[in-house]
Amino acid sequence: MPTAKAFFTNMSVPMPLGRKLKLVFRNNFIKIFRRQNCCGHPGEPGCCEGSSAKPHSHGS
Repeated sequence: MPTAKAFFTNMSVPMPLGRKLKLVFRNNFIKIFRRQNCCGHPGEPGCCEGSSAKPHSHGS
C-alpha cells in the first residue's frame, strides 16, 4: 500500500488539477484490477513512489 508521503509527493507533480485527478482514478483502477500495490507508473498521482520514481508523460 502506498504511503501518505508517496501520495503527497506524487500529487505535487506540476500539472493541471484535472489531469492529476484523471491519473489518480486511472492509476488506482490499474492497481485494483491487477491486485498490485503499484500501477507501473511510479511518480504519477495515484501510483507508488519508488527509488526510480520520476514524473513522466505518455503524450497528450
